[in-house]
Amino acid sequence: MLTAPELSKASGVRHGFFTRRGGVSDGLFASLNCGFGSGDDPVRVAANRDAAAETLGVGAGNLLTVYQTHSADVVVAEAPWKPADAPKADAIVTRTPGLAVAVLTADCAPVLLADADAGVVGAAHAGWRGAIGGVIEATVAGMASLGARVESTVAVVGPCILQSSYEVGPEFERTFVADDPANARFFAPSPRKGHFMFDLQGYAAMRLDRLGLGAVDRLSLDTCGDEDRFFSYRRAVKRGEKQYGRGISAVAIGR
Repeated sequence: MLTAPELSKASGVRHGFFTRRGGVSDGLFASLNCGFGSGDDPVRVAANRDAAAETLGVGAGNLLTVYQTHSADVVVAEAPWKPADAPKADAIVTRTPGLAVAVLTADCAPVLLADADAGVVGAAHAGWRGAIGGVIEATVAGMASLGARVESTVAVVGPCILQSSYEVGPEFERTFVADDPANARFFAPSPRKGHFMFDLQGYAAMRLDRLGLGAVDRLSLDTCGDEDRFFSYRRAVKRGEKQYGRGISAVAIGR
């Protein structure tokens, strides 16, 4: 489990960006695969999630994820739900002690947030669609609805696909530049003519920075390039693998 200095300093907040190590799954899912939709044995996925919850220090049933759809939708967690009943959304916020809100990723950016003074935390799944669609801003707004203050909120962008691994086509770049011409700075030339390398981590951090949060940090770890520690959708696609695991990132207010 990886932690970030800014969140580690937040009193009463527990968090972790989990690697793929330390679970019971094997093969393409080795070993801490936490995605029920991955095609892995659900019994093993459940065991992996229980292990993550134990490491984080919360009850096994209190590690909550949503059915992710690359949206800007946010839900408030007030009590545990079963994985089969998970609402469709791409972010969760809570002020309930002992509940860990979490997102699953395999190249998309996990963003964990906390206002320790207000006792409010949030987790967002920021793929490119969700990020440009406003999931980060919606998560901060959701936390504010529970009493968090923007200027007291700390956010960390966790392991995700970094620019050196993220080649995109010209239509992708046009979408971002049309949304805001300043987004051109998140694209570098690709060795392949007419293509670009996209900085998802930098883009997500920019969206956080402009909200005026108390602190914004990033772990700068490449899920696609570091096979030993992370699952990666893009790496699987390049290899022709039809299945891949999902890593989990979670944050909770302690009890």
